[in-house]
Amino acid sequence: MKVGVVYDTVYLEHGTGEHPENRQRLEAIVLRLKETGLWEKLVHIVPGPATFEELRRVHSESHIRYVRDLAESGGGQIDADTVVSLHSYEAALYAAGGVESAVDAVMDGEVASAFALVRPPGHHATRDQSLGFCLFNNVAVATAHALDKYKLQRILILDFDVHHGNGTQDIFADEPRINYISVHQSPLYPGSGSMEERGAGNMFNIPLPPGCGDGEYMRVYDGVVVPVARRFKPQLIFVSAGFDAHWSESLASMYLSINSYAQITLRIKALASEYCAGRLVLSLEGGYNPAPLAGCVKAVFDVLKPGGTFGVVEHRAKPFADAVLNPVIS
Repeated sequence: MKVGVVYDTVYLEHGTGEHPENRQRLEAIVLRLKETGLWEKLVHIVPGPATFEELRRVHSESHIRYVRDLAESGGGQIDADTVVSLHSYEAALYAAGGVESAVDAVMDGEVASAFALVRPPGHHATRDQSLGFCLFNNVAVATAHALDKYKLQRILILDFDVHHGNGTQDIFADEPRINYISVHQSPLYPGSGSMEERGAGNMFNIPLPPGCGDGEYMRVYDGVVVPVARRFKPQLIFVSAGFDAHWSESLASMYLSINSYAQITLRIKALASEYCAGRLVLSLEGGYNPAPLAGCVKAVFDVLKPGGTFGVVEHRAKPFADAVLNPVIS
């Protein structure tokens, strides 16, 4: 089956200046995909904007209007981390809508999997607040779309961004049709994501200490993430695909290689093949060093393509105490 990509120049219009989350991220990714000849081999999915009503499934009306009105007034700072410019509201509508478009392409069988190269990112946006570079929660909007349009009963959201997706957890903590699994650095922004935060028993947080790398992540995926996912038997898998656990990133203290992101994707792709006919939707979250970010995204596409593989990871992990892993799968 073919692999889809969602992209539009509207995402470049979310003006953030010298902010770490800037347009250069997407420009570097697209350039890498074009230089390597992969861009023209992908199915290009045209994004549409999320509607006000679609946003209201996961966000309060006051939150949506606040972002809209701030953009229409010329923009400003929502908080120390989160910037809105004149065209940010439109870009955010197309970011959430772009992930919805990816869902439709996957569910309609146009592609087996799709990666939405969108910005602004989304997983920190809660029901009522924009946070951590995020305006609306793109994956949450698209998940609600999949629940409503396709009447799915079991959707898995995997989050490998180095920061915990507090917004996604906030929105779906009491939704039994959703399982959310986050592997993230702790302590780190936003300070949430402890193993004790279980929601309605559907939240699975795996906080890791600073300094973890390929081996630690592979042990967590093989020992926790994959077993939890298999127990849930998802009908569709979303991935909040943040690449800021890469060793080159300055906003965190993890040491993942490009190879590890490929290995993680191999495991997720296998889960999708086993339980949901390959139906897999990824949405770009973090990753702020443009060249390594582009390499990571290219590696993910290399795995997603039919027959795709990528290297072999070395399992050199620091020992974990059983107390780190066992509570998550119990």
